[in-house]
Formats: sequence, C-alpha cells, structure tokens
Amino acid sequence: MESLLLITILFYGCSSVAYIGYLFWQKNSLHTTGYWVLAVGFGVHTALLGHAFVQTGFLPVRNLHETLSIAGWSIAGFFFIFNYRFKLRILGIVAAPLATGAVLAAARLNRVPGEVPEFFNSFWLVIHVMAIFIGEAAFAMACGVGLLYLLQEHAIKNKHRGFFFKRLPSLELLDSTGYTCLIGGFAMLTFGLISGLLYAHAAWGRFWSWDPKEVWSGITWLVYAVLLHGRLTVGWRGRKSAIMAIIGFATLLFTFFGVNFLLKGHHGGFTRW
Repeated sequence: MESLLLITILFYGCSSVAYIGYLFWQKNSLHTTGYWVLAVGFGVHTALLGHAFVQTGFLPVRNLHETLSIAGWSIAGFFFIFNYRFKLRILGIVAAPLATGAVLAAARLNRVPGEVPEFFNSFWLVIHVMAIFIGEAAFAMACGVGLLYLLQEHAIKNKHRGFFFKRLPSLELLDSTGYTCLIGGFAMLTFGLISGLLYAHAAWGRFWSWDPKEVWSGITWLVYAVLLHGRLTVGWRGRKSAIMAIIGFATLLFTFFGVNFLLKGHHGGFTRW
C-alpha cells in the first residue's frame, strides 16, 4: 500500500500547486485542475484507508501515522462538501496544502501499530473518531479562512489594494464562510464528544475519567463555545471571530499533538489520537 500513499501525496501536492497558481493568476483552468486532481487524490486516499480497514478490521487510527492520514482525508472530504454547497473556490488554497501537509507528515512516521485492545473494535469508537475528525477538518478550514480574512482586512485598512485585495473574497463573505465552518465543526465536535463518553463507558465502565485528552478536548470545546456565544450575543464578528478561530485551532492542535507527547493517559499509548 506504499504506492497508494505516494500517489495520494503526489495528487494532493499537485493540487496544492494548481491552487497556488490560481491564487496568483486567477485562471479558472487552474482551479478546475486543482479541484479534480484533489478529487482523484481523495479517491486514492479513500481506497488506501478502506483497504487498511478491511485488512485489519479496525478503523485506521492506531498510531500517529494513521491518525494524520485520516486528518488529511477529512480535510479534503470536508472541502468537497463545503465547495459543493458554497462554491467558494479560493478555499482550495487552504484545503489542498493542509491535506498535503498532513499526509506528507504521516508518511514520515512509524507505521507499525501498537497492540490493539479488544474494545478498540467498537461501533461507538468509529462514530466518535469520524465525528471528531470531521469537526477538526471544519475548524482547520475556519482557521484558514480566518487568516485570509486578516490578510484582506490588512490590505483594506492600509488602502493598499494590491495582491490579496484583488484575489480574495469580500470581508463579509470570508466572515460568513468562517462562521459556517465553525458551526459545522462545533456540531461535529459536540457529537464526537458525546459518542466518546458512550464509548468510554463501554470500554472503561465510566463516562469520564479526567484523562488529559478528555480534559483538553473539553477545553477545546469550551473555546469554540465561547467564540460562538460571543458571536451570537455580543457581536464577535470579523476580526475578533477570525482571531478566535485561529486561537481555537491552536488549542485543538495542542489537544491533538501536545497532549499525546507531553501528558500521559489511556488515549496515548497505542493510538496517539
């Protein structure tokens, strides 16, 4: 399956190049190329993950290599769903490089899974993990849109209507797009945490055990809850929303990486997710 992984990286990378070209030259042919090349890569990636699932009987999230691969797949998949609904082409400049980076990082990591406990084969685990990864993909896109918002706002405030001003959507469209990503991500994260509680009860006999991953997942949820609450009640829109989306994603990254490497708990060990 090494060849499928390399093909996935190749297609995702080529899509990234095409979308970067689209950012610079704004040619529809580059967007079309980037979109369909990413779609082919996503198809190959899906086949790779499907084969791993069929071969092992477990969801391929048994180590950091597999979880990063799933993360890249989720980002690409979320982009296709989002692009189909909102037709915002410029998001490819966020999705393609993020997916490429995740899969490229996965390829450089140890691929030998640790010992897998029996309770790993659980319906609730599948639901929990997929919901969490889809939510994280949405938050990654919200972070990317937030960065684009700040770049466009900077161009407008400095009255320097140059590179980014001509190529990025309006601030209003970027703000509403980021908000939509946040809503989708928060809904999936909430569902993922609830299903995780049910899985924890089935696996360990308790809904909550104050494991570091559980604690930081809760903190991440609270950060995004505060952001959405602030937006709905006190008008945290535009720049504030963009900055909070970036802060939220930084918290999420620490939950994904930092907790596993710096803190110990039953989420670490064999899975690293």
